[in-house]
Amino acid sequence: MISSTTWVPRGYAAEYPEKYDFDDEEIARISELAQLRLDEAKEDLEEARESAALKDQEEIDEDLKEYDLEHYDDDEEETAEGQPMGIFGSKNIQFYEGEGEKDPYITLPDAQEQDEEREELQILPTDNLVLAARTEDNLSYLEVYVYDDTVEEEEDGAEIARNNLYVHHDFLLSSFPLCVEWLDYRVGKTKDDSRPGNFAAISTFDPEIEIWNLDVVDSVYPDMVLGRPDGDTGAAELSGLKSKQKKKALKKKINDTFHVDAVLSLSANRMHRNLLASGSADTTVKLWDLNEGVCAKSFGFHDGKVSAVAWNPAEATVLLSGGYDHHAIVSDLRASEGAGQRRWKLDGDVEGLKWDSNGYEFYVSTENGRIHKLDARNESKAVWTLQAHDSEVTSFDINRHMPGFMVTGSTDKTVKLWNLTENRPSMILSRDLDVGKVFSVSFAPDKEAVGHIVAAGSNGTVKVWDSMANRTVREGVGKQITEDFAREKAKRKERVVEAVQSDDEWEDDEEETQEGENDSDDE
Repeated sequence: MISSTTWVPRGYAAEYPEKYDFDDEEIARISELAQLRLDEAKEDLEEARESAALKDQEEIDEDLKEYDLEHYDDDEEETAEGQPMGIFGSKNIQFYEGEGEKDPYITLPDAQEQDEEREELQILPTDNLVLAARTEDNLSYLEVYVYDDTVEEEEDGAEIARNNLYVHHDFLLSSFPLCVEWLDYRVGKTKDDSRPGNFAAISTFDPEIEIWNLDVVDSVYPDMVLGRPDGDTGAAELSGLKSKQKKKALKKKINDTFHVDAVLSLSANRMHRNLLASGSADTTVKLWDLNEGVCAKSFGFHDGKVSAVAWNPAEATVLLSGGYDHHAIVSDLRASEGAGQRRWKLDGDVEGLKWDSNGYEFYVSTENGRIHKLDARNESKAVWTLQAHDSEVTSFDINRHMPGFMVTGSTDKTVKLWNLTENRPSMILSRDLDVGKVFSVSFAPDKEAVGHIVAAGSNGTVKVWDSMANRTVREGVGKQITEDFAREKAKRKERVVEAVQSDDEWEDDEEETQEGENDSDDE
């Protein structure tokens, strides 16, 4: 299944992503992270062994002691230099140090192979990236897709749309992912480095936030982990406890340093780009400093799980949050907690939040399938309420380039487009994109790709829909589209592009796409 997706705007990705460099510094960093994981695993094992459920296993361990498996790889034989001889002893290794000597077992790639590999990794400035959090067979990944929708003109004047969507590289995650947020900030950067970054923040069922560099291929560990409790960064009031006691206490006690339950939502501040907000099932909202990788402040706005957070696009210090306490709250984080807050009581658990581009109106989706439009200047009532779906609205988005154009997705397996102009929401089109229960929908961030929608859900496929190529959609929001743009889009047939995993699948998809283009009619 795909639990979350998001876009990366064009031009931010490195044209040639770097290969992961496993140098001494990286080895030391990974060893430290691995040791933390190992210590946690040992504590878990110790607790499990103390329980009555593992008494039989302890008896088996006693039986295995006679075989002394813990010292199975030890070898008493030593070399002349006093070093132990094992499977990797020095007598088994030959060193080729001379200029003319080459190790016959190592074959270095030639220049042509290196050029071909470099070309395969290339990401063009006209490409979008789509980030998708996938879980399959109890393993979770962050997949980085390349979406190429450029149109090339042949010598004879004919136009060809390449229209490719494929997995470029991926990262193995430590737990089931719940939310993905793109960051244009170079985390942990030095003050003299002003270059924009290309990173992804992933929240999971673990109370931690992993941050990965999208311009590095085959990374083993994230570049930064926010909220990892260890012996040095635990809450001050727990510092005197023993390790096992501390771990048990951290599972229950809310603190100002890190989350103690699953992180359900993330929002990057696009003006103060070193700030990241998170909402958690532990009922807190936390503000993270991406330079130092620490929690700058913690807030207890809600009485239930915080399911959604969103920064105001016009006021950098104003945060919108919603939760399972049936409340949406607008807070100015400069003020003391509770001061200057505005609250709205809703008719169900909050599923999602979006600000309007004007900075004072916002939208809230709930578990009962409704979308509420609210005004931050008026707490009395909603501007309007829309029954968008029969079941919960799991995801929705507002088009930033075409105000009043909204897309919604639901567990009823449909994706719907809406015209919200003049405060009279009306449905333009409903479509089943065959992604199963829809868990994520969003518009492309670039004006050149306006109307492109990524959708994903329970059946594990990622699809991109060029909705503006549909005549019904163009007519539904036609007043906001320039004649040139409408003329350009009218040349192209409607397409729903599905991501491919292999060359064979890509060839089949090309045939299906061509057939679909020949057979499809404007609605």
